[in-house]
Amino acid sequence: MNVIVLIPAAGMGRRMGADCNKQYLNLADRPILAHTLALFDDHPRVERIYIISPEDEIPYCRQKIVDRYAFSRVRGLVAGGAERQDSVRNGLHSCEAAEDDIVVVHDGVRPFFPPQLLEGVIETAARVGGCVVGVPVKDTIKEVEAGMIQGTPQRSRLWQAQTPQAFRFGLLRDLHRRAADEGFCGTDDASLLEHFGYPVAMVEGDYRNIKITTPEDLVLARAFFASGDCC
Repeated sequence: MNVIVLIPAAGMGRRMGADCNKQYLNLADRPILAHTLALFDDHPRVERIYIISPEDEIPYCRQKIVDRYAFSRVRGLVAGGAERQDSVRNGLHSCEAAEDDIVVVHDGVRPFFPPQLLEGVIETAARVGGCVVGVPVKDTIKEVEAGMIQGTPQRSRLWQAQTPQAFRFGLLRDLHRRAADEGFCGTDDASLLEHFGYPVAMVEGDYRNIKITTPEDLVLARAFFASGDCC
C-alpha cells in the first residue's frame, strides 16, 4: 500500500490582497508552500507527492519551490482546474496509484499540520475508506437565513474540517468521476463520500493547523513561528 500526497495549490488567493498567490508568500525563511511540502517530503510513509498548480505557474513552482528546496519525493506538477474539485480530480488522474493505495489531499497553505498524526490518518483511511482531520468547534454556531437566526446546532456534534483528508485511491477516483457526471460539486473531498453514502471517519487534529487565506491568518502564522509554537 503506497501513500501518495496531492497538494492543491491552484488557488488565486484574492482574499489575501497580495501581489502573488498566497502559497508563494514568505513565512519565516521560505514560501508557505515549501513549509507544507516539507511536512510530507520528510515523512517515512509518503512514497510520492504531486503538486496541483495553475498551469501557467508550473515552471515557477518547479524552479522556485521544488528545485530550490530539493524536494525529492515530488514526482510531478499537475495543472489545476476551474474549481478545487476539478484540481483534485486532475491530480488523481495523474498520480498513477493502485486501487488500494492511500491518497492524502492536503491544502498547500496549511503548513502547521503535525506530521506525527499522519500515521493514524493513513491507517484510518485504509480501514474505513475515508478520513478527515478536524477539531471540535469552540464557538456556538447559528444557522442564519436572510439575516435571521433559524436555529442553534448542538455544539458537541460540530467539528471544523481541516486537511489532510485521506482516502482509498480507487474509491475517491470513482466518486470524483460520478460527481463530475452528476454535476455535483462538494466543498471538500469528504463531501463526495457523504453525498454518495460512504462512511468517513474524523481524526482529531490541532487548532494550529490553520489555512492561510487572509492577511489575519498570515499574521497568526508568523506569530506561531516567532514564538516557536508551531508543529
